[in-house]
Amino acid sequence: MKIPHESQGVIGREFIALAEDVVAAILVTVREGWALAAIDAETALEGEVVMTERLRDGMRQALTSGTLVWGKSLIVALGMESRSAPEIMTPDGRTDIPLYVLEVFLRLAEHDPHAIIECKRLDGSDTYLCREYVVEGVDRFCSGKYAENHASGFMAGYLLGGDAQSAAAGVNAYLGRVKRADEQIVRSPVVDDPAFWRSEHARTVERPAIAIHHALLAPTSGT
Repeated sequence: MKIPHESQGVIGREFIALAEDVVAAILVTVREGWALAAIDAETALEGEVVMTERLRDGMRQALTSGTLVWGKSLIVALGMESRSAPEIMTPDGRTDIPLYVLEVFLRLAEHDPHAIIECKRLDGSDTYLCREYVVEGVDRFCSGKYAENHASGFMAGYLLGGDAQSAAAGVNAYLGRVKRADEQIVRSPVVDDPAFWRSEHARTVERPAIAIHHALLAPTSGT
């Protein structure tokens, strides 16, 4: 992978803008890890936490399998309490799947995660889950609660029904209802896969916009 690009952010921290091939590597690692997780409909009923643990384990297995050329360049960490800004002493969030990129650490010695995957259940026909995907997922990146010094955020949507196309339509319908149509998600320009989508969102005045890469993941077995 190419070394990610970083520049000094207006908020006083090194701004981490991952190169496109690093974003692609993260998405493909999610895809390969999800296949190894072998989530079926019954497992999905056990809840979001169980699916996230299975996904994390699958991603680690994919990275150590020798089949991904960037296997030694990414580290998949455990979920952890997090602080949205260095000056906040009490954790105000919990990241589902934090990622570290070796090149970023070698350049910046940045000990906080270099990318964050927020995980949510999703069904395009369920208006409540579509709202929660935005309000409790997307908007945590918009507010700077997560990834406040990152140019990119990542979300995994665990599909409880329907496919990625219908899930995206459900999320976009919610965004349209709340007059945020300009933030709607579209097919990913980074990796050509029907599961991958992208959206862009404005944040506070002090922070630049953030691109969110979505992996909309259907059960991989027992369907």
